[in-house]
Amino acid sequence: MIDINFIKENVEETKILFKKRGCNVDVDAFLKLHFELNSKKSELDKLRFEQKKANIEKAKEIKEKVLNLKSTVNTLEQKRNEIWLTLPNILAEDTPEGKDDTENVEIKRCGTFPDFNFSPQSHDVIGKNLGILDLERGAKVSGSGFYYILGQGSKIAMAVYFLAWKILNENGFSFMIPPVFTDIRAFLGTGYFPFEPKGNYKIENKNLYAIGTSEQSILAFHDNEILKFEDLPLKYASLTPCFRTEDGSYGKCSKGGFRVHQFHKMEQIIFCKPEESEKLHEACLSNIEELMKILEIPYRIVRVCTGDMGAPGYKKYDVESWFPSFNGFRETHSNTNLWDFQTRRLNIRVQHNGEKFFPHTISSTMATDRLIFSLMENFQKSDGTIDLPISVKNLLERNFIF
Repeated sequence: MIDINFIKENVEETKILFKKRGCNVDVDAFLKLHFELNSKKSELDKLRFEQKKANIEKAKEIKEKVLNLKSTVNTLEQKRNEIWLTLPNILAEDTPEGKDDTENVEIKRCGTFPDFNFSPQSHDVIGKNLGILDLERGAKVSGSGFYYILGQGSKIAMAVYFLAWKILNENGFSFMIPPVFTDIRAFLGTGYFPFEPKGNYKIENKNLYAIGTSEQSILAFHDNEILKFEDLPLKYASLTPCFRTEDGSYGKCSKGGFRVHQFHKMEQIIFCKPEESEKLHEACLSNIEELMKILEIPYRIVRVCTGDMGAPGYKKYDVESWFPSFNGFRETHSNTNLWDFQTRRLNIRVQHNGEKFFPHTISSTMATDRLIFSLMENFQKSDGTIDLPISVKNLLERNFIF
């Protein structure tokens, strides 16, 4: 969550920030509530101090006042925290302003577009014809928004994820297999709730939600813990299935394997010192670019604007892969510096020289199923087959043995 001290010291700037981010909270009213809470807490501390020093009769009299004031403090704190949880993060100063993803700013473009002498097919058509991607049976078994990746398609998928794993392994990431269901605190702590309450599936009669990204379970791994300064940066990675309802995605591209309810994703997660987060944010982007170049997929990088930035984000890049059937780029990666927004919500601190501070976090996609779909489209041939890039072909021929 946003640091209240920042709000107190930058009231007018905060009002401008919240307006940019579509947050309608009354900043003055929020601060008034916060100051009232602090005042009542001070009164409570004084009463408790008097209670300890008082005689028996006086202590009994003060006890009643303590109980009443404690109830007032609890009520005020609950109201303050309910509002606090809805406040968005601060933004990097150079964040482009814009209303939605159409106003994200392209900063880099790499790779060569395939030059077809035929009309390129979409990945779902290619996959169906080759028997490696089946959306129809996915819909038959689970409803729309699910698919099977079959046979050679599953081998291609594993090759892509293996190449992504290799890059992260060489860059010091520790892999884990986290739970794919977490309680509500993980969603509140990472900032997905209360901002996107309808985006995730809830298990009936349980306080459990299916993750939409392993960020939710990996960040919560250190919930309410004190980390060692010398252990930073902590660099984690995982490959998990992810689940999203896609409520609110009306009008967005849902062709083929886009906007589905289940997919796979490899994630980069970093806990770091505040002074290192900018550098490590760029390092995560470099990892993505290395993979894209190995896969020979044309891509571009965009800076995400204010209107497309999720509430927890401080600074964000999207990497978009080329899809010939769209004759355009589509998002395959998001890479976000979240500052100390998540660690404040999860109460994750670092001990150093007798003091504690909140570390920064970075959450970055490394690979998703969409990369497999992009490969299928970019390397398709006129006869409907796929001529894979040498990096993937070598892995398949050698059964992943170097």
